[in-house]
Amino acid sequence: MSEVNSPQEPRGRGGGWTRFVTARPRLSLLAALVLTALAVFAGSGVADRMGSGGWEDPAAESSYATKALQREFPASQPNLLLLVDAGEGAGADGGAVRVDSPEVAAEGKRLAERLAAEEGVVGVGSYWQTPSPALRAEDGGQALIAARIQGDEKTAHEVLKRIAPDYRGAHGPVEVSVGGPVAVQQEMTTIIQEDLLRAELIALPVTLILLIMVFGSAVAAVLPLAVGIVAILGTNAVLRGLTEFADVSVFAMNLTTALGLGLAIDYALFIVRRFREELEAGAEVPEAVGTTLRTAGRTVLFSALTVAVSLAAMLVFPMYFLRSFAYAGIAVVVLAAGAALVLLPAALMLLGHRVNALDLRRLFRRRDRAAKDPAASGTASGAASVPAGRESGAGWGRFADLVMRRAPLFAFTTIAALLLLGLPFLGVKFGTPDDRQLPPTAESRVVQEQIRDGFPGSPDGGVEVLAEAEGDTPVDPAAHQEYRERLAALPGVLRADGPIFPGGAGKPGEVAYFTVQPEGEAVGEGAQRLVHEVRDVPAPFETSVTGRAAILEDSKSAIGDRLLLALVIIAVATLILVFLLTGSVLIPLQAVVLNALSLTAMFGAMVWIFQDGNLSGVLGFTATGDIETNLPVLMFCIAFGLSMDYGVFLLSRIKEEYDRTHDHDQAVRFGLQRTGGLITAAAVILAVVMVAIGTSRVTSTKMLGLGIALAVLMDAMVVRGLLVPSVMKLMGPRSWWAPAPLRRFHERFGLSEGESPRPAAPQAPAAGKEADTAPEPEPEPGPRDRAGV
Repeated sequence: MSEVNSPQEPRGRGGGWTRFVTARPRLSLLAALVLTALAVFAGSGVADRMGSGGWEDPAAESSYATKALQREFPASQPNLLLLVDAGEGAGADGGAVRVDSPEVAAEGKRLAERLAAEEGVVGVGSYWQTPSPALRAEDGGQALIAARIQGDEKTAHEVLKRIAPDYRGAHGPVEVSVGGPVAVQQEMTTIIQEDLLRAELIALPVTLILLIMVFGSAVAAVLPLAVGIVAILGTNAVLRGLTEFADVSVFAMNLTTALGLGLAIDYALFIVRRFREELEAGAEVPEAVGTTLRTAGRTVLFSALTVAVSLAAMLVFPMYFLRSFAYAGIAVVVLAAGAALVLLPAALMLLGHRVNALDLRRLFRRRDRAAKDPAASGTASGAASVPAGRESGAGWGRFADLVMRRAPLFAFTTIAALLLLGLPFLGVKFGTPDDRQLPPTAESRVVQEQIRDGFPGSPDGGVEVLAEAEGDTPVDPAAHQEYRERLAALPGVLRADGPIFPGGAGKPGEVAYFTVQPEGEAVGEGAQRLVHEVRDVPAPFETSVTGRAAILEDSKSAIGDRLLLALVIIAVATLILVFLLTGSVLIPLQAVVLNALSLTAMFGAMVWIFQDGNLSGVLGFTATGDIETNLPVLMFCIAFGLSMDYGVFLLSRIKEEYDRTHDHDQAVRFGLQRTGGLITAAAVILAVVMVAIGTSRVTSTKMLGLGIALAVLMDAMVVRGLLVPSVMKLMGPRSWWAPAPLRRFHERFGLSEGESPRPAAPQAPAAGKEADTAPEPEPEPGPRDRAGV
């Protein structure tokens, strides 16, 4: 990067990077077209290879016990449930049909035997074979056939897709519905794919309309959209490759679409806007591209690094749900930045002044110019010049002046309001995703609700204990019975069943398992406490506890153990990157604190809306009284990265002006004037994409989309518009303080959106006068001019 940053480089002459990306623009675009076509082919069918789980820690005690039970006791961990409904008709004896009626019992046994013969299905049990009360509805009208489909998620989904149509529907006197965890996961995957397609169909045209409103030119508006499409297609191909050797969550596709469009549009907005301003300032096309890459291009590269670091922090967690978002996020950030820094300059080289073609605002500009200066109508072909005396973003400049005049009021009021919005998060409760994530009409959810409401116990709702002998000697049956009695005596236990051995209940061996049914919800607070109490019960053998409540507790522990590390990674990387950008020690600290404050509204809304159920009717979801454990971590990393994205855009322009004038207040005003409108436009466009994602019928995706949309808008409009200028005014010029060794380090290695990171001598222009309106001496070295993003 030294060639690009070299202050000795003559004005208007492109550096090495500029020459590289613009030497053969047609060849660059052709190569991009070929690679995009290959990405479409490589990424096809990626959703079918993704999983819908990944919420648990694979190294936890519950994961070990789950795998052991699946191996030794397939029937103990059913993931497929057939709900057999006897209907409302009359039986052969004239009485009401119930599951114990001869014709229903015969059909139930036949279905169970047929299911047991299916390839890949084990551990089949039914009410008619093992008349357990948990497999019969309390009103006697329904019963269950439980089984386990072997293999990983992908294999289980393939088996279910093959066999489900043969069992779903009417079979003689009964009606069969398909449910169970594997059916819930498969239906969730299908719905997410459908909802993602609908979100794209909503977001793309709306985004194009908004871009046309921002740029005026239809040609300029298409460029950011093209960069986003390239980033999305490329990321799908990357994820398709990752599925060959790693588990990837289908939920990550939502992030691919949202960030692919959002970040690509952010980056392209800044680059295209800067390019157009360079043309308006009279630069030739190659010079305009070179200046754009040296200024806005550096900021884009820097911004991409900050977002990628925030997303990469999720790699420290063991859940593949979180790791999948890191894979997708890093890929889409790299591809969006790459397309914006390589393909976009090539397109701008070919378009030149035609980037302003189909400018819908030209008519109004001409009328405005003609009214003020008839000679202005002779502007060079295609260039949309700014009327004399009118500053770009003057309204934002006046707004910055207002905020800084009342800095204490705006700073403390805004901070208090953000903290107040975040208060509901203090009452957060964590849970695991279940069928209630799905819309009420989903078949697997209907089955699970009927089991939850009508059956005395859930086949997958207990706390399960794996008991293994410490040596080769089988455990004394009396010890097993004594252990079961201890479990049954625990507070909050409905009943304790077992021991069950691989050869049957009466055949002791080296391995056994117990099932403890908690009172209340299967993953409620009582069940979570019970997990710890069961683990504390002494036993003469090795015990491992699993079940939905145990998986939740282990997931919470895994996140809690690694959360500090993830936060440290994000904070340290942010501090270093912002220091390299600004040369200050205090501004990076301010950036971290203010970015965190921008997320308070999102976290408060997450609890108030999705946990407590406020607005559930309007938004169309079922509140479960808790929040999925992984989602706050995921949303923090994404929202913090996007917040830094906008922060870098603003700070880079503030730093550029401060290096030029050494006037702190003027630099803050200039930064907000030049970036306020663009940041707001980028945030609104990204929010539109996220709201489109938030129209999903799956609650987790809905919360992700709407929560990030809220965080982005709060950051762009409240934090960047109110907090940053007011806090920087309160801090004053001391904001730029750094110890002498760090100042020297930044002068040598730092980056900025000017020609050089080294500050020039103060050159304060006359108030209200643009730097471009009069000849200036060659900068020493400093920004080329004040034409800004």
